[in-house]
Amino acid sequence: MKRTVTVASTLAAMTAIAALTACAPAGYDGTQAADPEPVANAEVAAAASPTPEASASPAKPPANVPLTTQLIAKKVAKMGSVVTDQKGWILYRFDKDSANPPTTNCNGDCARVWPPAVTDGNTELTGVEEEKVGEVTREDGTRQLTLGGWPLYRYVGDLKPGQWKGQGVGGTWFVVAPDGKKNLSCLPEGTPKAVPPPPVEGEGGAAESTGGDAYSY
Repeated sequence: MKRTVTVASTLAAMTAIAALTACAPAGYDGTQAADPEPVANAEVAAAASPTPEASASPAKPPANVPLTTQLIAKKVAKMGSVVTDQKGWILYRFDKDSANPPTTNCNGDCARVWPPAVTDGNTELTGVEEEKVGEVTREDGTRQLTLGGWPLYRYVGDLKPGQWKGQGVGGTWFVVAPDGKKNLSCLPEGTPKAVPPPPVEGEGGAAESTGGDAYSY
Protein backbone atom coordinates (compact mmCIF):
# COMPACT_ATOMS: atom_id res chain seq x y z
CA MET A 1 0.00 0.00 0.00
CA LYS A 2 1.13 3.56 -0.61
CA ARG A 3 1.80 5.90 2.25
CA THR A 4 0.90 9.56 1.74
CA VAL A 5 3.40 12.12 3.05
CA THR A 6 2.22 15.61 3.99
CA VAL A 7 4.73 18.45 3.64
CA ALA A 8 4.26 21.08 6.37
CA SER A 9 4.17 24.79 5.51
CA THR A 10 7.16 26.90 6.34
CA LEU A 11 6.52 30.63 6.15
CA ALA A 12 3.27 32.48 5.56
CA ALA A 13 4.68 34.02 2.40
CA MET A 14 6.11 30.73 1.09
CA THR A 15 3.97 27.52 1.13
CA ALA A 16 4.92 23.94 -0.04
CA ILE A 17 2.10 21.74 -1.59
CA ALA A 18 2.56 18.55 -0.98
CA ALA A 19 -0.56 2.97 -4.88
CA LEU A 20 -7.91 -31.24 -14.50
CA THR A 21 -7.81 -34.21 -12.90
CA ALA A 22 -10.70 -35.01 -10.56
CA CYS A 23 -9.39 -35.21 -7.05
CA ALA A 24 -10.76 -34.69 -3.56
CA PRO A 25 -9.06 -33.76 -0.28
CA ALA A 26 -9.01 -36.21 2.57
CA GLY A 27 -12.31 -36.18 4.44
CA TYR A 28 -14.28 -34.62 1.56
CA ASP A 29 -17.73 -36.17 1.23
CA GLY A 30 -19.12 -34.06 -1.64
CA THR A 31 -21.83 -32.38 0.48
CA GLN A 32 -19.95 -29.51 2.12
CA ALA A 33 -21.23 -26.95 1.50
CA ALA A 34 -2.39 9.41 -7.46
CA ASP A 35 -0.31 10.37 -4.71
CA PRO A 36 0.59 14.06 -4.62
CA GLU A 37 4.27 14.57 -5.40
CA PRO A 38 6.20 16.11 -2.51
CA VAL A 39 7.70 19.44 -3.52
CA ALA A 40 11.05 20.83 -2.56
CA ASN A 41 11.19 22.77 0.69
CA ALA A 42 10.98 26.52 0.18
CA GLU A 43 13.99 28.54 1.23
CA VAL A 44 13.54 29.82 4.77
CA ALA A 45 15.05 32.71 6.60
CA ALA A 46 18.00 31.93 8.85
CA ALA A 47 16.07 32.91 11.94
CA ALA A 48 13.11 30.59 11.19
CA SER A 49 12.81 27.32 13.14
CA PRO A 50 12.64 24.14 10.96
CA THR A 51 9.24 22.46 10.76
CA PRO A 52 9.34 18.61 10.69
CA GLU A 53 7.41 16.77 7.99
CA ALA A 54 4.33 14.87 9.20
CA SER A 55 3.61 11.39 7.81
CA ALA A 56 0.29 9.59 7.83
CA SER A 57 0.66 6.16 9.47
CA PRO A 58 -1.70 3.36 8.44
CA ALA A 59 -4.32 2.50 11.03
CA LYS A 60 -3.71 -0.62 13.10
CA PRO A 61 -6.26 -3.44 12.84
CA PRO A 62 -8.76 -3.74 15.72
CA ALA A 63 -7.45 -5.80 18.64
CA ASN A 64 -10.02 -8.58 18.06
CA VAL A 65 -8.98 -9.21 14.43
CA PRO A 66 -6.48 -12.09 14.16
CA LEU A 67 -3.42 -11.21 12.09
CA THR A 68 -1.64 -13.20 9.44
CA THR A 69 1.93 -12.73 10.62
CA GLN A 70 3.58 -15.14 8.16
CA LEU A 71 3.16 -16.34 4.57
CA ILE A 72 4.88 -19.70 4.06
CA ALA A 73 5.27 -21.58 0.78
CA LYS A 74 5.26 -25.33 1.22
CA LYS A 75 4.19 -28.57 -0.48
CA VAL A 76 1.34 -30.80 0.66
CA ALA A 77 0.19 -34.22 -0.55
CA LYS A 78 -1.79 -34.22 -3.84
CA MET A 79 -2.06 -30.44 -4.01
CA GLY A 80 1.63 -29.63 -4.33
CA SER A 81 2.75 -26.03 -3.81
CA VAL A 82 0.54 -23.97 -1.49
CA VAL A 83 0.79 -20.97 0.81
CA THR A 84 -0.10 -21.14 4.49
CA ASP A 85 -0.25 -18.73 7.38
CA GLN A 86 1.83 -19.01 10.55
CA LYS A 87 -0.46 -21.73 11.95
CA GLY A 88 -0.41 -23.88 8.83
CA TRP A 89 -3.86 -22.94 7.48
CA ILE A 90 -3.91 -23.10 3.70
CA LEU A 91 -4.81 -19.83 1.95
CA TYR A 92 -7.19 -19.24 -0.96
CA ARG A 93 -8.08 -16.69 -3.63
CA PHE A 94 -11.51 -15.73 -5.01
CA ASP A 95 -12.31 -15.41 -8.73
CA LYS A 96 -14.80 -12.60 -8.06
CA ASP A 97 -12.02 -10.45 -6.62
CA SER A 98 -9.64 -8.53 -8.86
CA ALA A 99 -5.84 -8.44 -9.00
CA ASN A 100 -5.50 -5.33 -11.16
CA PRO A 101 -6.24 -3.25 -9.27
CA PRO A 102 -6.32 -5.43 -6.13
CA THR A 103 -9.97 -5.51 -5.01
CA THR A 104 -11.79 -7.63 -2.45
CA ASN A 105 -15.47 -8.46 -2.98
CA CYS A 106 -15.94 -10.85 -0.05
CA ASN A 107 -17.61 -9.06 2.85
CA GLY A 108 -20.36 -9.73 5.38
CA ASP A 109 -21.22 -13.43 5.70
CA CYS A 110 -18.77 -14.24 2.93
CA ALA A 111 -15.90 -12.94 5.07
CA ARG A 112 -17.12 -15.05 7.99
CA VAL A 113 -16.84 -18.20 5.85
CA TRP A 114 -13.63 -16.97 4.20
CA PRO A 115 -11.76 -14.90 6.83
CA PRO A 116 -9.40 -12.43 5.13
CA ALA A 117 -5.68 -12.61 5.81
CA VAL A 118 -5.36 -9.34 7.72
CA THR A 119 -1.97 -7.73 8.26
CA ASP A 120 -0.43 -4.93 10.31
CA GLY A 121 2.32 -4.53 7.72
CA ASN A 122 4.83 -6.82 9.46
CA THR A 123 4.16 -10.17 7.77
CA GLU A 124 7.21 -12.45 7.46
CA LEU A 125 7.74 -14.32 4.20
CA THR A 126 9.18 -17.81 3.74
CA GLY A 127 9.54 -19.05 0.17
CA VAL A 128 7.27 -16.27 -1.12
CA GLU A 129 8.76 -13.48 -3.24
CA GLU A 130 8.46 -10.10 -1.55
CA GLU A 131 7.62 -8.27 -4.78
CA LYS A 132 4.50 -10.42 -5.22
CA VAL A 133 3.08 -9.53 -1.79
CA GLY A 134 0.95 -6.44 -1.24
CA GLU A 135 -2.07 -5.13 0.63
CA VAL A 136 -5.59 -3.95 -0.11
CA THR A 137 -7.76 -1.91 2.25
CA ARG A 138 -11.10 -3.58 3.02
CA GLU A 139 -14.39 -1.72 3.48
CA ASP A 140 -13.98 -2.02 7.28
CA GLY A 141 -10.59 -0.31 7.09
CA THR A 142 -8.49 -3.41 7.77
CA ARG A 143 -5.55 -4.24 5.52
CA GLN A 144 -5.70 -7.58 3.68
CA LEU A 145 -2.66 -9.34 2.25
CA THR A 146 -2.50 -9.90 -1.50
CA LEU A 147 -0.34 -12.29 -3.51
CA GLY A 148 0.17 -11.52 -7.17
CA GLY A 149 -2.49 -8.86 -6.60
CA TRP A 150 -5.11 -11.38 -5.36
CA PRO A 151 -6.52 -10.94 -1.82
CA LEU A 152 -5.86 -13.93 0.45
CA TYR A 153 -8.33 -15.83 2.67
CA ARG A 154 -8.66 -18.84 4.96
CA TYR A 155 -11.67 -21.21 4.88
CA VAL A 156 -13.66 -22.09 8.00
CA GLY A 157 -14.58 -25.41 6.40
CA ASP A 158 -10.97 -26.52 6.88
CA LEU A 159 -11.09 -28.21 10.27
CA LYS A 160 -7.35 -28.41 10.84
CA PRO A 161 -4.17 -26.91 9.37
CA GLY A 162 -3.14 -28.52 6.08
CA GLN A 163 -6.68 -29.28 4.88
CA TRP A 164 -7.90 -27.73 1.62
CA LYS A 165 -11.62 -28.47 1.53
CA GLY A 166 -12.20 -25.02 0.03
CA GLN A 167 -10.63 -26.06 -3.28
CA GLY A 168 -13.12 -25.45 -6.10
CA VAL A 169 -15.95 -24.29 -3.84
CA GLY A 170 -18.63 -22.62 -5.95
CA GLY A 171 -16.27 -22.87 -8.92
CA THR A 172 -14.71 -19.60 -7.72
CA TRP A 173 -12.47 -20.43 -4.73
CA PHE A 174 -9.06 -22.00 -5.22
CA VAL A 175 -5.94 -22.78 -3.25
CA VAL A 176 -3.36 -20.10 -4.01
CA ALA A 177 0.08 -21.00 -5.31
CA PRO A 178 3.23 -19.15 -4.12
CA ASP A 179 3.17 -16.98 -7.26
CA GLY A 180 -0.45 -15.87 -6.62
CA LYS A 181 -1.93 -18.07 -9.37
CA LYS A 182 -4.62 -20.70 -8.84
CA ASN A 183 -3.30 -24.11 -7.87
CA LEU A 184 -5.28 -26.47 -10.10
CA SER A 185 -3.19 -29.58 -9.41
CA CYS A 186 -6.05 -31.31 -7.66
CA LEU A 187 -9.75 -30.55 -8.12
CA PRO A 188 -12.73 -32.29 -6.48
CA GLU A 189 -15.40 -33.92 -8.60
CA GLY A 190 -18.36 -31.62 -9.18
CA THR A 191 -18.66 -28.19 -7.60
CA PRO A 192 -18.64 -28.30 -3.80
CA LYS A 193 -20.68 -25.80 -1.79
CA ALA A 194 -19.28 -23.68 1.02
CA VAL A 195 -20.14 -24.42 4.62
CA PRO A 196 -22.75 -22.00 6.07
CA PRO A 197 -21.56 -18.89 7.90
CA PRO A 198 -20.84 -19.57 11.57
CA PRO A 199 -23.51 -18.17 13.91
CA VAL A 200 -22.93 -14.94 15.78
CA GLU A 201 -24.55 -13.81 18.98
CA GLY A 202 -27.04 -10.94 18.65
CA GLU A 203 -28.02 -8.50 21.34
CA GLY A 204 -30.68 -10.89 22.57
CA GLY A 205 -28.24 -13.79 22.72
CA ALA A 206 -29.69 -15.59 19.69
CA ALA A 207 -27.56 -16.58 16.73
CA GLU A 208 -28.05 -14.36 13.73
CA SER A 209 -26.62 -13.75 10.27
CA THR A 210 -24.91 -10.56 9.12
CA GLY A 211 -24.96 -9.44 5.53
CA GLY A 212 -26.11 -12.83 4.24
CA ASP A 213 -27.85 -11.34 1.22
CA ALA A 214 -24.47 -10.11 -0.01
CA TYR A 215 -22.79 -13.50 0.34
CA SER A 216 -21.93 -15.27 -2.88
CA TYR A 217 -19.67 -18.20 -3.55
